[in-house]
Amino acid sequence: MDYTKIKEAAQGYLPAMTKFLRDLIAIPSESCEEEGVVKRTIQEMEALGFDKAEIDPEGNALGWMGTGEKIIAFDGHIDTVGIGNLANWEHDPYQGYETDDIIYGRGGSDQEGGVVSAVYGAKIMKDLDLIPDGYKILVVASVQEEDCDGLCWQYIHKEDGITPEFVVSTEPTDGGIYRGHRGRMEIRVDVHGVSCHGSAPERGDNAIYKMADILQDVRALNENSATDADEIKGLVKMLDPKYNPEHYEDARFLGRGTITASQIFYTSPSRCAVADSCAVSLDRRMTAGETWDSCLEEIRNLPACKKYAKDVKVSMYMYDRPAWTGLTYETECYFPTWINKETAAHVQALADAHKALFGEERIGSPTAMDKRHRPLIDKWTFSTNGVSIQGRYGIPCVGFGPGAESQAHAPNEITWKQDLVTCAALYAAVPMNYHPENASGDVTVYRAGKTDTKYAND
Repeated sequence: MDYTKIKEAAQGYLPAMTKFLRDLIAIPSESCEEEGVVKRTIQEMEALGFDKAEIDPEGNALGWMGTGEKIIAFDGHIDTVGIGNLANWEHDPYQGYETDDIIYGRGGSDQEGGVVSAVYGAKIMKDLDLIPDGYKILVVASVQEEDCDGLCWQYIHKEDGITPEFVVSTEPTDGGIYRGHRGRMEIRVDVHGVSCHGSAPERGDNAIYKMADILQDVRALNENSATDADEIKGLVKMLDPKYNPEHYEDARFLGRGTITASQIFYTSPSRCAVADSCAVSLDRRMTAGETWDSCLEEIRNLPACKKYAKDVKVSMYMYDRPAWTGLTYETECYFPTWINKETAAHVQALADAHKALFGEERIGSPTAMDKRHRPLIDKWTFSTNGVSIQGRYGIPCVGFGPGAESQAHAPNEITWKQDLVTCAALYAAVPMNYHPENASGDVTVYRAGKTDTKYAND
C-alpha cells in the first residue's frame, strides 16, 4: 500500500471536502429535520461514483462502495443541535466563513465534518483499489443522534439487517483513536402530593418540598466521597476496588459516573395553592460497572426516596419522536457504556494506519495542538452512536474523527481543514490494515449491554 499516494489523494480532495462541508453547514439540520442534509449527502455520494446510495425508512443515508459480503462501516451523524442564543455567535452559524485553516459553523465538528471525511475516504479507497477482497464499505450519515444517540443503529442493525465486521465512528476525537466511553441514562423521578389552599399549607402535602429533599440526596450522590462516614456513598465509589472489584480499573480509564438534575416540572391548582406533584429529569452518566438496574435502584434507595416511597416513582424516559421520514421507532433512553481492548484487531487497524501515515502521536493544525498532547489511543468524554453499535449489540466500534469535543454544542463552532484531510486518509488506509485473522469474540473490556426492550438483542 502506497501511503504517500493516499495522503496526496486526501490533500487533493480538500477543496471538494471544504465545499461539501460548507454546503452541509448551510442547511439547518436539527434532529428529526435532517432531510436537506441527507439528500445533499446522497447527491455527493452519487457524484463520487458510489456503487449504491440510498435512504432507509428512518432517513439514514447509506452509501456503498465495493461488492463483498463482509462490511466495514463508517458512521457519522448528520444532525446537529440548535444554535442557542444567536448573540453568542460572532458570525452566521449557517453560513459562517472559512480561513486557510478552519471552517466555521454549526455542525462542523459535531459532526458533519466526519461524514465528509468518510465519504471522501471511501472515494480514495475506490480510486486506489484499497477495498480488500470479500469486503464492501458502508458510509452512514445517520439521523436523530443528538436526540437519541444510537437509535439510528438500532434501526440499521435490527430493521435494515446490517451487521458490519466493525464500525469506525467519525465523531470528533481531537486527533486521537478512541476505544470507548461512558454510557448514560435519562431518568425521571415523580413525586405525588396533595393540594390545598396556600393560606393553610398544613392541610396539604407539598410535592415540591418532598422533591427538594430528594434533590439534596441526588446532589450528595454526585458530590460525596465514599467513606464509611458517608450515608450516601458518592459515585466516585466506582473507582474503588472495594465497591467495584471487577471494573474499577476500567472505570478509572473512562472516568467516574455523574448525575445532575436537568429539568423540573410541577402541577398546582394555582399560585395560591400547595403543589400536588413534582417531577425532575436526571442526567446520569455511567462508568464501567454501572448498569441499567444498578442506576435505577441507586435512586430508589436514596434516603429521601425511601422516606416518601409510597409517593415516589423512579422510571426511564422513552423516546418516540418521529424521524424526518415520519417513522417512529420507540426506545428507552438508555445508552450503554462500552470499552474495547486496545489490542482488538479493529482498534489496531486504525493504530497501524495512523502509524504508517502520520506516526504514533496525534497531529493537527497548529491552532488545534494545544489540546492534543494526550495518548493517541484514548476515550471520549461524551456519548456516541457506539452506545448501540457496541454497547447494545457488541458490534466492534472504534473512533477517529475530525474536530474537537470542546466544539460540540458550543457557539462559534469550528473544525480544522487539515483534520478533514487526515481523517479521509486514515479511513482510506483502514481496511487494508485490518487483519480479520486477529479478530476474536472478546474484543470488549466492558459492555453495559443488553436491555429488555424489544429492540435489543435476545
